[in-house]
Amino acid sequence: MARIYTLANQKGGVGKTTTAVNLGAYLAQAGKRVLLVDVDPQANATSSLGIDKNALEHSIYDALIGSEPLSQLIRLTNCLGLDLVPSAPALAGAEVELIDLPKRELRLKQILHEVEPRYDFVLIDTPPSLGMLTVNALAAAHGVLIPVQCEYLPLEGLSQLLQTIDLVRQSLNPNLIIRGLILTMYDTRTNLSRQVVEEIRQHFGNAVFRAIIPRNIKLSEAPSYGETILTYAPSSSGGQAYAALCEEFLQGEGA
Repeated sequence: MARIYTLANQKGGVGKTTTAVNLGAYLAQAGKRVLLVDVDPQANATSSLGIDKNALEHSIYDALIGSEPLSQLIRLTNCLGLDLVPSAPALAGAEVELIDLPKRELRLKQILHEVEPRYDFVLIDTPPSLGMLTVNALAAAHGVLIPVQCEYLPLEGLSQLLQTIDLVRQSLNPNLIIRGLILTMYDTRTNLSRQVVEEIRQHFGNAVFRAIIPRNIKLSEAPSYGETILTYAPSSSGGQAYAALCEEFLQGEGA
């Protein structure tokens, strides 16, 4: 049965989708069967893997709100071993439509049951908010991966996310763990980045991954070609960082 991890941070632009896509790619390269589930209406993970979000007939919306089996929505990607459940702009209405559905916070957990046995890992990319879609993703997960940009404003928003995780634990998913914080967009030229890293490590200790994701132009370019950093520029500093993150992640999984 798959281990399910939600990537969450209500602050946008912290490298959440970049981490979901590239960690998934390196896990697949390591021989793991990986499913990436895009529940962000912006569908950036979908686009990053070369799929036109505006040309899709069906997306995660049809399983969450409708009756389409999740297995019918899975798309193969150019990365062998990494599959995708795509998102689309229609998902933007799901926040409202879910309100009237029974067990609305558990919809994603319920529909994932069908496909879990096929995979070693399921990664869920969430919107930059703490709304119903993110709550569904947290309720469905075994753990949370929290990308944190190495600047002070993203750091300030962490407390709100941690409060939401606690609420989900209390009411929906008592076994939910924080799998780790991932430091992203590290700028080696600034003292600020170093100070933020030190502060996060002091506060969260071993919950912070040792691997640090740098600011890297290749990481920014890869999605425009529909590629992961693994195929676009694996020898870049970004590619090496995600390879190190994957290795560290798997060590923590005992794999």
